[in-house]
Amino acid sequence: MKAALFVEPGKMTVTETPKPTIEKPTDAVIRVIRACVCGSDLWWYRGISHRDPNSLAGHEAIGVVDEVGSDLKNIKKGDFVIVPFTHGCGHCAACLAGFDGDCLNGPKGGNGYQAEYVRYENADWGLVKVPGKPEDYSDEMLNNLLSLADVMATGYHAATSAEVKKGDTVVVMGDGAVGLSGVLSAKLLGAKRIIAMSRHEDRQKLAKEFGATDIIPERGDEAVEKVMELTGSGADAVLECVGTEQSVDTAVKVGRPGAVVGRVGVPQKAEMNTNNLFWRNIGLRGGIASVTTDDKKVLLDAVLKGEINPGKVFTKRFDLDHIQDAYEAMDKREAIKSLLIISEK
Repeated sequence: MKAALFVEPGKMTVTETPKPTIEKPTDAVIRVIRACVCGSDLWWYRGISHRDPNSLAGHEAIGVVDEVGSDLKNIKKGDFVIVPFTHGCGHCAACLAGFDGDCLNGPKGGNGYQAEYVRYENADWGLVKVPGKPEDYSDEMLNNLLSLADVMATGYHAATSAEVKKGDTVVVMGDGAVGLSGVLSAKLLGAKRIIAMSRHEDRQKLAKEFGATDIIPERGDEAVEKVMELTGSGADAVLECVGTEQSVDTAVKVGRPGAVVGRVGVPQKAEMNTNNLFWRNIGLRGGIASVTTDDKKVLLDAVLKGEINPGKVFTKRFDLDHIQDAYEAMDKREAIKSLLIISEK
């Protein structure tokens, strides 16, 4: 089968590799319909973080179940599914508490989803079944469903971690696909005012379409001043969707006393100054998204009912043979998020 391969920083290619097989009775093999490139993929693509050379890439997909392990009862061959990057088992302490991204009985994150087939662990609970078949859905709806494999669920995790509630004023740090999904999530949860921190016109436009009421292009102390000018005392909730030291520092400073920061940007630095949290009673929560939990409880239904259209974050599309172009488009900010059409329905 064809699969995307990370060669070295700045270089992706397509390789022929054996189709995955069932290795555990809890596995399923999925025929991938659509996949995509994640903002977090750019970290190792740019050489900021380490990834082993000549390794398979990708962790977001939708597809059709091709093979099932002997222990599967809920998932059957032919099911149309969202394939989360998380592999929650559904019965450990983390999954039962609603934090399947930290499942105690599964791999820590998916890999190799930018391929024609992928093996998925803990499939019976972790996979999210979609009613019907791929051909039942429009192109736009397929993109919406794909976003639920990671990016929309991660933005939603930022919002719920920040405890966004009806009538809140929310600041969203980051205008990538996760930050834009955070804007959409804050709107879904009833926020009255949503301030998007963005300096790129195309992303500002989509942020407003998703529900942003205000746009602030400044960064650092200037951004903090602008938020205070707009709010008087700071935001009720802050969604940190970048991960840089500056973004985390700004997120803490733009919250009012007692606000909560929902942090989902993958940390770029191990250390942070927690004293600022103490002196202003700012809470800090967040981490790996609870993809299966939130998809099943809220997000899949919201997409199917047309309440949200998160698939609009896919602004360019490619086939697998043009995987290098897909990464370059995001690296150069020519695409908010690159869509990969792996196969027709």
